[in-house]
Amino acid sequence: MPIRCEIVSQDRMVYEGDVDIVVLPGTEGEMGILPHHAPLLTTLKFGLIKVRTKSEERIFTVAGGVAEIQPAIVTVLADAAENVEEIDIARAETARKRAEESLSSVRTEDVDAFLAIEAALRRSNLRLDAAKRFRTGKRTTYTEE
Repeated sequence: MPIRCEIVSQDRMVYEGDVDIVVLPGTEGEMGILPHHAPLLTTLKFGLIKVRTKSEERIFTVAGGVAEIQPAIVTVLADAAENVEEIDIARAETARKRAEESLSSVRTEDVDAFLAIEAALRRSNLRLDAAKRFRTGKRTTYTEE
């Protein structure tokens, strides 16, 4: 019996489907969620969400948020989330360069601006790393032996 998974960012539904396992980057560590999991509410850190069925695995970047786990459904409300296959590498490179330039010119007294720029840099680095490591141009498919 699968568990329902919904990944929602601030502007769109990123993923919706029935899966066998969801792996989340919780702030206290990575956690695997199977069907019939005990109810749980957790915050998420920057990282990767993996959803797996018997035949495929899909990977998503997530830049913070919360996850609500119920026995039959995992709902992720992400600050930002994106399927690794959809990452625009050129745009992520541009965002990283822009954040690096902004970081070098921000005043040290302006803590809010520093933290916002640092978060933008972390997000662009996460997206680039995930695209380089996991992007295949197609979904990862497992063969049954």
